[in-house]
Amino acid sequence: MPTAPQILAGLVWASGGKAPGLLEDIRTAVHPPVHQHAGRRAAYAWAAPGSAPREDQVRVGVVGCGYWGSKHVRVLQQIPVVSEVVVVDPRPERRAEFIPSASGITAFSDLTSALPRMDAAVIAVPPTEHSRIALQAIAAGKHVLVEKPMTTSTASAHRLIEEAAARDLTLMVGHTFEYNAAVWKLREVIESGELGEIYYIDTARLNLGMYQTDVNVLWDLAPHDISIINYLLGSGARSVHAWGARLADFSQEDVGGIRLNYGDRSVVAQVHVSWLDPCKVRRVTVVGSQKMAVYDDLVDQERLRIYDKSVAPVQDDVRNRPMSYRYGGISSPYIQMQEPLRVQDEHFIECILSGRRPRTDGESGLAVVQTLEAAALSLRRGTAILLDGQEAPAAKEAPTGKEAPTGKEAPTGKPALLSSTHLARKGASHKEVSRTTESTR
Repeated sequence: MPTAPQILAGLVWASGGKAPGLLEDIRTAVHPPVHQHAGRRAAYAWAAPGSAPREDQVRVGVVGCGYWGSKHVRVLQQIPVVSEVVVVDPRPERRAEFIPSASGITAFSDLTSALPRMDAAVIAVPPTEHSRIALQAIAAGKHVLVEKPMTTSTASAHRLIEEAAARDLTLMVGHTFEYNAAVWKLREVIESGELGEIYYIDTARLNLGMYQTDVNVLWDLAPHDISIINYLLGSGARSVHAWGARLADFSQEDVGGIRLNYGDRSVVAQVHVSWLDPCKVRRVTVVGSQKMAVYDDLVDQERLRIYDKSVAPVQDDVRNRPMSYRYGGISSPYIQMQEPLRVQDEHFIECILSGRRPRTDGESGLAVVQTLEAAALSLRRGTAILLDGQEAPAAKEAPTGKEAPTGKEAPTGKPALLSSTHLARKGASHKEVSRTTESTR
């Protein structure tokens, strides 16, 4: 009788290579997944004490079981190939919440004690601890999914990538919105040309709280929108200009924004984030020359709406250039939604078993960290930062000054050049980021 991997291979062969999603669809229904990476070490869970090791099951530890870490625990328990979920949290009350309610969970107060019981780790601790905890897990030979932001410096992000690659381990970053079906559809709409030439993207991530103690609002909320925009445009920003204000909390910025210039696409993106807003907002707006699209993550129905609206100058009058406005209908494509965190964590496990490169790998996380670190420098200097020596087109350059919410004009100056090596070697280390944050408090 043929084995499951043989059946899968035969079905894909029979499709003539015309069904690229077939293997993944069947793999979801039939386990185990095909192990495609011969060089990866077989460090997966045992089926039972004393039995032969099984490479189709994985033991996963969740380090940090607060609001988001607890969601990972719930999702991982629902994945068939996850044989054991290990909870790591120094707080006894947090560990106690998981033990009575679920079988297959083992709890530890520290990572060192838990490492022998896991094959992979999900890092959901405060951002300033991401690098240290992830490096400890990688050094022990564990695959790692680290929450956003990947680290708080480009230097530490580079090190994570290098250490994971040297040990042939999966390194993935929790850019959850890149596993959201509505965001996938929005990218599909953009790439189809339905919106026409993309003029600009505007995002808003606002709420009353939650205030963080280790990072400001830009480092806390903006990673979501930066990763979304990078995904939608298929590239990273070339220039960054940030502003922020310390209003209710005088220790760090609780409201702010980032202007991103995507020179290769001639697109400008605005990111607005706030812990100090009466309304909860999670919205992405894409404005094109033909149509406009709005993705609202807080609505249950019609999360993505396409507006058949546009504006164009009337060509007859050269002097006054009156504008012509077109108002059409609104459509909402059908989107089969799945919980993005479930999709993300399943992808992490699949990458461990198959050796595939994650969609949101270390390089994806690095691109977001570089943008955030440039934003921190922009916040301190009051000027735009050009990434990797890339000059933005003159018509789309970031402004040389900024205006704070208080109405006071921020310092102005020429956009500064900042490469990833400059960030890593010229003072933008973890300590520099901390000093940068403190200098703006």
